[in-house]
Amino acid sequence: MTDQGSGNVGVAQRPEVLPALCSDLKLALVLGERALYVNGDLQTARRWFDAAYRQAELCADPIGLARAALGLGGVWVHEHRTCAESERVRAVQRHALALLNPSSPLALRLRVRMRGEEDYRAGGHAAILPLLEQARDSGDPSAWAEALSLAHHCLLGPEHGATRLELARELIGQAAVTGRRGDLMMGLLWRTVDLYLAADPHAERALEELRGLLDEHDYLAAGYVVNAIDVMLAIRAGRFDEAEKSAGECFERGVVAGDMDATGWYGGQLGAIRWYQGRAAELLPVLSDLVSSPTLSPIDNSYPAGLALAAAVAGDRRLAAGHLARLRGRDLADLPRSSSWLASMYCVVETAHILQDAGTAARAYALLSPFADLPVIASLGVVCFGSVHHSLGMAALTTGDVERAVGRLRAAVQANLALGHWPAAALSRCRLGQALALRDGPRDETALAEQTAAAREARELGMALPAVVGRAVKADGPCRFRKHGRHWQVELGGRVAHVSHSVGMTHLATLVANPGHEILAADLAAGTWSRDSERASAQPVLDDLARDAYRERLAQLQAEIDDLEAMCDLERAAALRLEREWLVAELSAATGIGGRARPFAGSEERARIAVGKAIRRALSRIADADQAIGEELRTCVQTGLRCCYRPR
Repeated sequence: MTDQGSGNVGVAQRPEVLPALCSDLKLALVLGERALYVNGDLQTARRWFDAAYRQAELCADPIGLARAALGLGGVWVHEHRTCAESERVRAVQRHALALLNPSSPLALRLRVRMRGEEDYRAGGHAAILPLLEQARDSGDPSAWAEALSLAHHCLLGPEHGATRLELARELIGQAAVTGRRGDLMMGLLWRTVDLYLAADPHAERALEELRGLLDEHDYLAAGYVVNAIDVMLAIRAGRFDEAEKSAGECFERGVVAGDMDATGWYGGQLGAIRWYQGRAAELLPVLSDLVSSPTLSPIDNSYPAGLALAAAVAGDRRLAAGHLARLRGRDLADLPRSSSWLASMYCVVETAHILQDAGTAARAYALLSPFADLPVIASLGVVCFGSVHHSLGMAALTTGDVERAVGRLRAAVQANLALGHWPAAALSRCRLGQALALRDGPRDETALAEQTAAAREARELGMALPAVVGRAVKADGPCRFRKHGRHWQVELGGRVAHVSHSVGMTHLATLVANPGHEILAADLAAGTWSRDSERASAQPVLDDLARDAYRERLAQLQAEIDDLEAMCDLERAAALRLEREWLVAELSAATGIGGRARPFAGSEERARIAVGKAIRRALSRIADADQAIGEELRTCVQTGLRCCYRPR
């Protein structure tokens, strides 16, 4: 270095210790720069640069002060998250810069770092790009490489994809000039991230190239991002258990690397997993704490947006509306176009849909339209929520433009399949089916085919699909139960729920198929009711046909119980056992000596209890799959000695 100081730094009070301090300063700088530029170990680098700065003050060494102050900035922007830490580092850098020759390369590097930090906090890039040109003109390789990386970090909004990719390629080339391994790793990392953000089919090739270099010699800062991308890819593949485990391991690696995003990224990964599992409401307490964390980026609105969505899913409409209003502010367009902007908008659109906030949905549609072909990826590949087409489709659905919603959601299915994002594809397919049902009616074959396919995919992935929100179940729409293997498809008012088979579902199917008809609980239990064979209390309790039906049903029940117990499905086996016990008691009560039929003796009470319990369990399962259908059926289904479905 050839920088010249322009002022007094300080004087060591004991001259005899000055040589030792200066030796320690050199060692601290060497170790700090090795940790930062060779190993990507942000935590270790900070410790050495902190020590180097204190020693440089004692040695009255302006060059040492500047190198230490520069190193404290790290490789990312805004590495010091709390206000106190951030302001301390800014003060240190300003002080060091004031002691340098303004035209020196080291002064240029400090200015690049400081302007990059200021641009990032403001959500812009007005200062860093002119300094990048100045760094290019200076011919200093280190200043040039650092300006490229910092400029890239300030251009993470979705509108800058092509520019970012050019900067990443330039940084890879510049790394050969600086000779610093960290510059090469950061260039390759930025290129990999850019390709994923652009949904480029060659992104995985770039990831493998980067992974190969990391296997040769780890660079913790880049390795942590690669780990995060691996979590994202596991979520895309629908491997939720694996993704959740990997997210925990990724968090631990982030802590070891000293990355301040470790907590926030882990929260985002867990949020994506829970969203596709239909368990977003569980995150409400965690997000309430995380949204106030000082470690979050000042321009990251994805966590307030996620909190609004979790509150909406949990049914806390007031909390959801409050956070949505804060995000919207004077104009939704004022949200900074950061690396998390698309993820924030995804949550805004989903929340607006649940709240039926058509105004917010319409504004979001206009803002997202230019980025329709991009994936919704948060930060540097931390999580992915599929294609922007999905958010556009949901926004259109909320505003009531069903025709536009169908087109966008159909495009979302194809885009998500191209991404290999199976949960997002299933979700978009489900929403497409619902939009088609709203447009063409609940019996439309295409709508039913899409919903059936979505339900099958969701079952395979362990997902829970949402229902259409804000459109009441139409009273004049027929309710239909269709059995497919061990599952039932329940259709009502343009909505579809898929529920596993149970005795109660069979009872409900009989009631729904005969609206307005009162059916004895005993007949439902025995499966013997028909419109032509209503039993009267004056008749024998069981005639020959009924007894045969009871015995046949007993044999069938025992076989089903054996199968369920073999599959360890004890809950459903217990429900069937209750019905079997009632049938045994009914046969015993109805059959006299020699198997003769006994006259009616008022034993319907046992049937009333067993059938009522089975129907209520089935209604709860339907409500879990689709709350609106479940609530409507609860209102219309009457249980007791006589059961009936009376549609409104």
